[in-house]
Amino acid sequence: MKNTQPAHAVDERLPLLKLALFGLQHVLVVAASPITAVFLVAKALGLPSALTVELISATFLVCGLGTLLQSFGPLKFGARLPFIMVPGGAPVVLFVLIAQQTNLQTASGAVILTGLFYFLLLPVFARCLRFFPRIVIGTMLILVAANLIKIYGVVIVGRPGTTEFASPLTIGLALATVAFTVLFARIFKGMLGQLAVLLGLLAGSALAAALGVMNFTGVWSGAVVTIPSPLPFGMPHFDVLAALPLLIFSVISMAEATGQTVAIAEIVGKEIDPSVTVPKTIRGDALMSVLGGLFGTSLIITSSENIGIVQATGIRSRFVTAAAGVILIVIALLAPLSRLANAVPTAVVGGTALIVFSIIGVMGINLLRQVDLRSRANMYTLAAALTMGFLPIVVPGVYSRFPASLQIVLGNGLAMGALTAVIVNIVFEHLHLNWRVRDAANPARHLEAAVNENHSCH
Repeated sequence: MKNTQPAHAVDERLPLLKLALFGLQHVLVVAASPITAVFLVAKALGLPSALTVELISATFLVCGLGTLLQSFGPLKFGARLPFIMVPGGAPVVLFVLIAQQTNLQTASGAVILTGLFYFLLLPVFARCLRFFPRIVIGTMLILVAANLIKIYGVVIVGRPGTTEFASPLTIGLALATVAFTVLFARIFKGMLGQLAVLLGLLAGSALAAALGVMNFTGVWSGAVVTIPSPLPFGMPHFDVLAALPLLIFSVISMAEATGQTVAIAEIVGKEIDPSVTVPKTIRGDALMSVLGGLFGTSLIITSSENIGIVQATGIRSRFVTAAAGVILIVIALLAPLSRLANAVPTAVVGGTALIVFSIIGVMGINLLRQVDLRSRANMYTLAAALTMGFLPIVVPGVYSRFPASLQIVLGNGLAMGALTAVIVNIVFEHLHLNWRVRDAANPARHLEAAVNENHSCH
């Protein structure tokens, strides 16, 4: 007999038109990440324009291949969940710092070493997944949202002291894009309602074009087809000490991947065993990071932005993200498409990003709703994590006078918040110290209670 049980929504195969539209929506939301990452590296290191265009193409290519890997999950590489892969923000900054301190060959070698380090560390990390309950994951999602909103808020507003800072036109475009997205989500039903993010971005782009701030110059000039070349900086040089910042970040990245995997599984309604599925996600991150290092990119990892899109649209099929992966590869190979994606004003992309990232925060709040926050353990876990997580986000430079090695962790709000949540949760939930504290205060009075509690632990 044939199995008539309907496929899970994650495995649903949508019509080709829907796959293309929903996949394009994912791509347009995350397209700013690879472009911004390459421009940051190029500007900081003074790379020539031809090499910059080639790196943009290479980054789109690796992101597309990684997205296909996470969507299909062959050989336990990839979670078989609707994930998009993009360059991580913090790893790009660390890549630039390593290149400035040494050279580009050493920076590429550091990326490859970090990708391999994922594989070495994964068996140990997999044993620690029990220390990531809902209270930790929910807190991480809120901090992810706050951190990403801050990053893209700066992208929209600009930096103080520059002529573009706080331009009413730029900020107005971003807010208009947010308003368009909310409006479309309200007035449209069915597929159009699910495409509200894409429609909001297109409406924002149309408004930008009408105002004369969307420049199409150069979209069709230059080569039509581009093939990324491996080792654009020459043979990588491997220096463990130089790679140390990225190696440290890999632990933080694993924690992020844990939160993202649990969150996306929650959204799509798929029951998973984190000890099995999370390592698959991390293996995909590791493999794509090694490949990215060979093509001159920084770490390529699963995208938090994507989680917000899945939540906003309600489309749970991994074949949609697979379609997005194909579109990313096409963009990588067709140079005019890369230039067209780059033509969308930063304010419009930023406005789209703000609403999507805020949805990630809403997901974190929803997870925390399922946690008893009247419990002292949960209350202090959340409070301590938000304290340590929000501090470097809302007060930039708070740790600027600390040693550089400590700033890597302390200055990363997401890293500090996640680490604090894990540690405080362990102290309250996994270390049975309460009876010892009572005994120290009044041994005679609490001796019997301590004995009883000790028996209950066994």
